[in-house]
Order: sequence, then structure tokens, then C-alpha cells
Amino acid sequence: MIQRVHLIAAARPNFMKVAPLWHALAGSKDFAPVLIHTGQHYDPNLSDRIFADLRLPEPDHHLGVGSGSHAEQTGRTMIAYEAVLAEDRPDWLIVVGDVNATVAAALVGAKAGVRVVHLEAGLRSRDRRMPEEINRLATDAIADVLWTPSPDADANLVAEGVDPQRISRVGNIMIDSLEMARGEIERADVPGELGLAPGYVAVTLHRPSNVDDPEQLRRLVEALEEVRAFRPVIFPVHPRTAARLEAAGLRARLESSGVRLTEPLPYIRFMSLVTAAAALVTDSGGVQEETTYLGVPCLTLRENTERPITVTEGTNRLVDVETLLPALHGALADPPAGRRPDLWDGQTAARCLEDLRRRGARAS
Repeated sequence: MIQRVHLIAAARPNFMKVAPLWHALAGSKDFAPVLIHTGQHYDPNLSDRIFADLRLPEPDHHLGVGSGSHAEQTGRTMIAYEAVLAEDRPDWLIVVGDVNATVAAALVGAKAGVRVVHLEAGLRSRDRRMPEEINRLATDAIADVLWTPSPDADANLVAEGVDPQRISRVGNIMIDSLEMARGEIERADVPGELGLAPGYVAVTLHRPSNVDDPEQLRRLVEALEEVRAFRPVIFPVHPRTAARLEAAGLRARLESSGVRLTEPLPYIRFMSLVTAAAALVTDSGGVQEETTYLGVPCLTLRENTERPITVTEGTNRLVDVETLLPALHGALADPPAGRRPDLWDGQTAARCLEDLRRRGARAS
């Protein structure tokens, strides 16, 4: 019997996690994937282009949720996905990551009695000021199956009282996408196209804690100006950050200092930039993992990370505005000797399918 599997994608990191699963499911004889795009990210460089980059088909369903408050996005996703579920009930619902659509779809599926799987389960920042942390906690509490990327995620779930039978460590699905697109990433040569000198520093910033407060944003701009004094800096600007820079009158200041600002880059072009960078300055989540895998020094402008293995085993370091410059100097002079964590090997999607087969056979 062919089992139907709903895959929920909302934001760019979701697409990168969903793509390897979609290809594995579509290539199997016992599963039929149904791709559902909630439309949380609607900038073409953050959503539509990723489908071409990762060879995904047009979504089977597009919910058109768009922007709004956390409550608005969560509520609209629940209403729209419930309508899809009424017409197309799957055997499995797979949600990924920690965006609003993840917890929204999981709630709808769980209440409808659909078996819910959370891919990238068990990650914890222990900072409940982060909306993503609330989404992670709630999703893991109601999901039937928890697919984890690393031992710390397993330990977090067990400490929260989760039945170990619900937990399967499958590895890091982001690495599957990276390896799947490796050839195209190398051929893209975005640094060469942009005329970037070797040794450049790439930057990504979008979290409210960094960009919404004009004073904090000003301090970050000053820090990037200091980086530009000794290294080329390339900064693909997230739409949220672009709006905040304009509102604070800081975009022109950055450009006049020599920091290279670009539009958001689609996945393959962005990874071409990251792969050749001397270091990355970020507040993002997934790129902490990709830089660990690639051996690129990563400075994360956050108080904490839900991916601590990228610090304990990888090339990631947590910094603030005051420690960014000395940490960057140190990383460039003596790059951290990280290692690739176990099961970060490009085979996570295959392990996911085997786990679905095992659990499906047990339930039948």
C-alpha cells in the first residue's frame, strides 16, 4: 500500500529540509509525497527560487499565508491547512524546523488523528523569549515521532519526559541538501562573479533582537564598518533587515563604508558565497550547521543557540557586539578545528524513510 505523506514548508530553511525528503519519498515505491507551501516567505529569493535550486516541483497546495503577527500566521495556517486535510488526508504529516507553520500544522494534524513527525526535533535554546523556542517545545509535545539531528537533542527530549520510543536520531537533513546541490554550488562561483577578493567575510542578520532595536542595529553597523577596515564584507540583506536599515538611515552609511550589500540570495548562490568565505557573521540557525560541515568559521550574534553541537564540535562561536571583532580576528588568524558530527553525512533522508517504514509496519 502506498502511504501519502504531507510535507509542510514555510520559510527557506524549511525548503532545504523538505527537499531531500521529497526526492527520497518520490523515488520510493511505497510513499507518495504531497508538498504544501504555506507561503510564510513570499520574497522570490527566499522561497520560489529555492524550488528551482533544489529541483522541487510546484507545491501540490499553496496556502498563501503571507506575513503578519505570530498569532495571525499561526491561525491562518491552521485554518488553511485544516481545509486541505479535509480533502486530502495523509498517512503521515511531516513538519520541519521551528517556524509558526510547523506548530500550526502539527496542531491541526494531531487533533485530526494524523500521525505527526517532527524533523529536527529536540533542539533547545532554553530562551523562551525566542518565538521559535515556543514552537519547538509545543511541536515536540504533540508529535508522534521525533526525528533528531544530534545526541543533545535526544537528551533534551528524554529530560522532558518523552518516551524514547518516539525518538529516532536520523542526522542533519540540511547536509543532504548541501550535498545534493554541491556541484551547482561549486559551478555558481558567486564570489568570482561579484569580484570579491579572497578572505572576505559574509554577513547575514535578521533576528528581531539584532535588527528591530535601532540602537542595537547602529552598533552592529559600526562593528561591520570596523570589519570592512581590514576585510572585504558581503552582506545579502534580508527583507526585514533592509526595512530596518532604511528606517534608521543606516543603509547608506554601510554602503559608504565599503560594505557590499546585495538582495537576498537564493540557496545555491548563497551557499556559493558561504563555501568560499573566510568567515561568516550571522544570527541565523541553519547556517551554523552548514559552516560546521564545511569547516568555515562562524560567529553567531546571539546569547544562545539551539544547535550547541556546532559550538562543542564545530566551527561556531557565540558572540555579541563587543566580542565580535576580537573573536573574528582570532578565527581568521587561527581557524577553529571543528569536526563533522555523527550522521551529518548526506544520508539523513534515507534514514527517515526507513524509520517511516519501520513505524508503519509496527502500526499495521
